[in-house]
Amino acid sequence: MSRGVVVRLRESEPIELAPGVMMRPLFGDGAMLNLLEFEPGAEVGTHAHPHEQLGHVLEGELALTIDGVEHLLGPGDAYQIPGGVEHSARSAERSLVMDVFQPVREDYRNR
Repeated sequence: MSRGVVVRLRESEPIELAPGVMMRPLFGDGAMLNLLEFEPGAEVGTHAHPHEQLGHVLEGELALTIDGVEHLLGPGDAYQIPGGVEHSARSAERSLVMDVFQPVREDYRNR
């Protein structure tokens, strides 16, 4: 069990999630944060996972498709995606997004 940690996510080592999409995760015991940086035109293809996902667009513009419905999101917009629901994202410009996953995505921890 962790006794707590403080990190500067923007300064942590990035991991490529998809071409033009870099992630900087922070793992807790039961949930995780993930700071995503999208280059213009970058895309995370359609996928689903058992984890609940919450997200907040910090900078830029993101087209987020959830269960076949596209949503155009900008700074301050947030979303919730239940586990098992297909979704994808693509950026129109450089974008910064913070995701929260519950439970922890062990596949991301293993990267």
